Amino acid sequence: MAAATLTSRLLGMVREIVYARFMGDGWVAGAFQLAFTIPNLFRRLLGEGALTAAFIPVFKEKEKTQGEAEMWRAANAVISGLVTAAAVLVALVLFGVSVALASHHFELKTELMLRLLRVMFPYMLMVCLAALFMGMLNARGHFFIPAMGATMVMIAAVLWLAPHMGHGLEEKVFALAIGVLAAGVAQAAFQLPWLRREGFRYRWVSPWRDATVGRVVRLMVPGTIGVAAFQINVLLTQSIAFWVSPQIVASFNYAVRLMELPQGVFGISLATYLLPTLSGLAAEKRHSDFRATLHHGLNLLVLLNLIAAALLVALGEPIVRLLFERGQFTAESTTNVSRALICLAPGLAAFSAVNVLARAFYALGDTKTPMQISLGCLALNVALAAALIHPYRQAGLGLANTITSLCNVTLLFVALKRKMGRLEMDSLWAKLPLLLVASVLAGGAAWWGTYQWENLMGHATFILKAGAVFAPAITAGMLYWLLALLFQVPAARELSDLLTRRRTALR
Repeated sequence: MAAATLTSRLLGMVREIVYARFMGDGWVAGAFQLAFTIPNLFRRLLGEGALTAAFIPVFKEKEKTQGEAEMWRAANAVISGLVTAAAVLVALVLFGVSVALASHHFELKTELMLRLLRVMFPYMLMVCLAALFMGMLNARGHFFIPAMGATMVMIAAVLWLAPHMGHGLEEKVFALAIGVLAAGVAQAAFQLPWLRREGFRYRWVSPWRDATVGRVVRLMVPGTIGVAAFQINVLLTQSIAFWVSPQIVASFNYAVRLMELPQGVFGISLATYLLPTLSGLAAEKRHSDFRATLHHGLNLLVLLNLIAAALLVALGEPIVRLLFERGQFTAESTTNVSRALICLAPGLAAFSAVNVLARAFYALGDTKTPMQISLGCLALNVALAAALIHPYRQAGLGLANTITSLCNVTLLFVALKRKMGRLEMDSLWAKLPLLLVASVLAGGAAWWGTYQWENLMGHATFILKAGAVFAPAITAGMLYWLLALLFQVPAARELSDLLTRRRTALR
């Protein structure tokens, strides 16, 4: 699952590199990023959140208790309901935006954002359908389904369509909007061959008064907030930032994308795998195995996320410079994005743990508890963002999200412990202080290494920029790994044994 997510995230990073070179972090980039955030929020909510989190436990339960025929019937009912509801929502939003543009004179930045939103919002329908398809495939044991096709469509829009879309950047940016829409269609269509092999055939099933659809909706509505607090936070904080300066939106978005690479590989992939696994254990009342699986997953998550966070903090500016600084993306842009990244990165483990813990609640059929916790954290984040954005700009948004995520994960742990009586996390709490020490030492080593590299070698060429990132990162990673083994962290020992067995098997 991590390999599949890594493939997708790396392709997504290539897309962001192409975007950065094309439009930098100016006001046009800010307008595009905010417009894209709105339909993309539905992908996060449904693809990595509420719909699949509510539907997969029901889907697995139908398979185990009523057989595959009822399982596919229930899936068709949910798909029919999703398409109907999404189509209505798309029509309402397009009508509302069109009326607003026709009846009111907006600032140039706001008008461009609304025009781009009108082009991209139908992406929501296709990507939500693709997310449901992916959830069904995950529940059937298929995880390695790459998103190469959709990402390549978006990259192609920049390279081949944009030159023909007009003269100024504010005209050419519509090529990106068209590419987003085409990518949604490609992403949904890509899943169908695998589903057909599993036996799925779409048939319209009226969602009105369907018991399965009603159950999924009841689980999904509170979960929309519960499992996706971070994504809602991003939308709200970027909306606040847009009115202060569109440049803040673009800079912060690039920082979020960089942080989402390790978060996706070590957090979202683990959460996606754990949901059907934990749902099956909960359905069979195997609570001891449920606790052990959750503990195992969180151990791996903490081990890998802490070193990733340390490297993002220590090497934030060299990483941004290596990936983005070309074309319209200037040295000033690098400074802006790296400041936001350095403030976001300390919350990486908490961001990822929120996704895993929320899925544990969903597997147990509880969507209200994460919702209630996230409502409070959502209000906290908005207040912090509003207070910090003026003095600290992009960095203020990063600090607000980090503080909020730490509060969120703490409250989720407490609530889950109360719900289950005990969590059996003793080894995690025992080793966490040692891992924090190891991550700080590794981060310090990475910072010292890149500082020495800059003084001796500089960053005038691509090779030197790459060296300023990879030489200290590899050294720091080895130090962290050795310290984790020295501290006898179970997850580190397990991964080491796994790599040893794989290497022996290959021989």
